[in-house]
Amino acid sequence: MTSPTPEAASRAALAVLRGALAVHGIVLPSLDLHLMSYAGSCGTPPLIALGNCNPATALRLAEALAPGAAG
Repeated sequence: MTSPTPEAASRAALAVLRGALAVHGIVLPSLDLHLMSYAGSCGTPPLIALGNCNPATALRLAEALAPGAAG
């Protein structure tokens, strides 16, 4: 069995993160692969760009990450 390509590893991590955020009702519309690192050919996984969000989403994200947060 071969290991996943760097792109596949980043896409899988992106999907897991998107799902984990959704459990908490958090949607980051610009969550995606970072285009500049995705375009590179150095063999490392592309970065994941968390993107921008409004203050309400930032607060929900902070609450979800807080110690003792229900999950």
